[in-house]
Amino acid sequence: MTVTIYDVAREAKVSLATVSRVVNNNPNVKPTTRQRVLQAIIRLGYRPNAVARGLASKKTTTIGVVIPDISRAVFPDMVRGIEDIALMYRYNIILCNSDQNEAKEIRLINTLLEKQVDGLLFLGERITEEHLHAFRTSVPVVLCGTSAPHGAIPSVDIHHEQAAYDAVQLLIEYGHRSIAMLSGDLHDPLTGYARFHGYKRALADAKIPYRDEWVRTGKYRYRDGFLNTERLLQLPEKPTALFACTDEMAIGAIHAMQDAGLRVPDDISVISIGNITLAEMVRPLLTTVAQQMYDIGAVSMRLLTKLIHDEEIVQPNIILEHHLMMRNSVARLHT
Repeated sequence: MTVTIYDVAREAKVSLATVSRVVNNNPNVKPTTRQRVLQAIIRLGYRPNAVARGLASKKTTTIGVVIPDISRAVFPDMVRGIEDIALMYRYNIILCNSDQNEAKEIRLINTLLEKQVDGLLFLGERITEEHLHAFRTSVPVVLCGTSAPHGAIPSVDIHHEQAAYDAVQLLIEYGHRSIAMLSGDLHDPLTGYARFHGYKRALADAKIPYRDEWVRTGKYRYRDGFLNTERLLQLPEKPTALFACTDEMAIGAIHAMQDAGLRVPDDISVISIGNITLAEMVRPLLTTVAQQMYDIGAVSMRLLTKLIHDEEIVQPNIILEHHLMMRNSVARLHT
């Protein structure tokens, strides 16, 4: 039979209230009494009922986390940052994968809210009116690695347009003027289009004509980078440099170039955004704009705890710094 709090109280010869205080880490318990209760809990194999505790305290100490694609290499560090801070503040997380499907995202959000999570972290991409409607709840919500139009929802992210601008600017400084781009979804205004706009702005500032045929869109994945680079290499005039909006796409691009007998960076330079673990595993080592994924996750979780506990929020929409990580996939163009 299931061991109950009554059994623990009887075994330890204390009141139900004392057992409850011990289970909930209340300091108002004598050390000797606390030890006796803990020994009874271990002896009986008692496990506190989280549902019952949640009903009593109106808190479940649970955080819902929705990510768009669990298989993408960009998310593990972010989730690790979330979990480390969650554990520090004694929260558990429920991790849900949406497969980049908006209808599934909305369903997952509503399901997590129905389960009475104390807070919600959303790691999706596009924030639509349907998302904003689902977020209209008394449960605190923080956007992690994305943001809502006009800063409508607290968020932690990088400046995507400026990160792209800085990447392309480096290529230009190294003498490249024929620069192609592997872009994300241009209907995604906060990541895909923002990085595309940063690319175009860098070209315009350097008075380099924009060429539509040198921009290929995809879903941020390795396969998109590989296939779109194959198509770029079939053009009559090939670029001397390539900016990929994610590391996964860049690695796919490098492999497509190598399969075609080209050398990176001797024949084509490659730069991207991300600095995922794979960036140091590919050869040549990938030059990239580092976005601190662990920090994005950790800061997002800390911001959520502040919202849950009604702490003062100085800045609800946080932009973290990015920086260039120079490695071996970009070379100066010698003419």
